[in-house]
Parts: sequence; structure tokens; C-alpha cells
Amino acid sequence: MFDAKRVKDECVKWIRDFFEKNGKDCNAVVGISGGKDSSVVAALCVEALGKERVIGVLMPNGEQADIDMAQLLVDHLGIKHYIINVKDSIEGLKAAVPFELSVQSVTNIPPRIRMATLYAVAQSNNGRVANTCNLSEDWVGYSTRYGDSVGDFSPCSHLTVDEVKQIGRVLGLPDVLVDKVPIDGLCGKTDEDNLGFTYAVLDRYIRTGEIENAQTKERIDRLHKQNLFKLQMMPSFKPEI
Repeated sequence: MFDAKRVKDECVKWIRDFFEKNGKDCNAVVGISGGKDSSVVAALCVEALGKERVIGVLMPNGEQADIDMAQLLVDHLGIKHYIINVKDSIEGLKAAVPFELSVQSVTNIPPRIRMATLYAVAQSNNGRVANTCNLSEDWVGYSTRYGDSVGDFSPCSHLTVDEVKQIGRVLGLPDVLVDKVPIDGLCGKTDEDNLGFTYAVLDRYIRTGEIENAQTKERIDRLHKQNLFKLQMMPSFKPEI
């Protein structure tokens, strides 16, 4: 049985310890999408550091249909926040490339621009960037390398989607944020539409190894193997000297 209260308390202590060792008196900088992951990470940081040391960054790409959810979160937590529209930066980069970009390249430009934005905010505000990925997404590579997959510290990367939701409820976050259907923010589809299976199935497989559908198991295993490189250090040559 997952003890959300215990894990939440341990994570809060872990965040405090991280900042004590890696940025005493620094601020936590969190990209706020309005989904459960960024909401839970921001709330954990507020409990660990105090709301005066947490900075939320809302980064719409032009018009964002659910920007009100991100605003709800920063208002609920009472944290300082910036709204930085990344549309011009994204379109400028796309226009500057002297060849036709692949579909996947176009899809991955926004999260990489957003991460560059977060680091610009952090370096100008005595900050450390929070990674907001969870274990379920990382397991199947559902993140952009050097985009949302990175950061300076990661409170939820060993927690499944269901576990993150449970912690969100313990933190007292509004249900509309905890239960919001995850959308990739890139092509407009839900996460589960893109993946081809539900997070409930994936979470159960990760934690118990149990899964009924052999085809789904094969797909999850293949995605996990293909995307492990995203979670590993960059390979580097070490000569014998």
C-alpha cells in the first residue's frame, strides 16, 4: 500500500536537503503547465522552502487553452510567477533553419525553448530548476531530451502517475489540477492517445509486473528499451593516459 503522506514528508525533507547542499538560500524555479506534475512539484517546493522561495514560470506558446489552470495553481500556492510567451522564440528558430524540419523536430522545439527559458529565469533569480517528470513518463521515454527531461533536481521521477496524484491530494491541491487529463501541450492529443495505453495499465506493470495484454506489454517494453538513453549520462570517451 502506497503511503502518500509518508512519501510526501520524505520528499519535502529531500528537497530541503538538496537546497542545503546545492544552493542554500536559492529559489526553486518551476515551469507551470497547469497539470498534476508541475502542480505537485511546486506544492512540494512551497512546503519545503516556503512560498517566498518558489518561482512559477508560465510559458504559453501563443494562446494556451488551459492557461487558467496554471494561473489557478500559482494563485492557490500564492507564489511569485512570470508569464513568458515563447511563441516568437519558437517561430524565430523554425524560420531561421535553412532546411525543412522533420515533424519530430518541430514537436520538440517548444519544450527545449521552455527549458532554456527556465534556466534564464533561474540564473537571473538565484534559482535551481525543478524537473517535473514522473516515473511513468520516464519509463516509456515520454519526454523531450534537453527539454522537460532535465533540471537541477527531480522530486517525482521515481513516482508513478497514480502516486503523484495521491501526493497531490495529500498536499491539498484542487481536484481539478490533480485529476486534469494530461495533454502533451505539443500536438494537442492526450498522453494516453499518444502512448496507446493508459497510465493505470502502465503504473500497474511498473510496480507489479502484471499486465493482461501481450501487445501492450511488448509496446511498453520496446519504448522502455528504446528510451533508456534519455535517463543516462552522456557517453564519453575516456582514454588510457
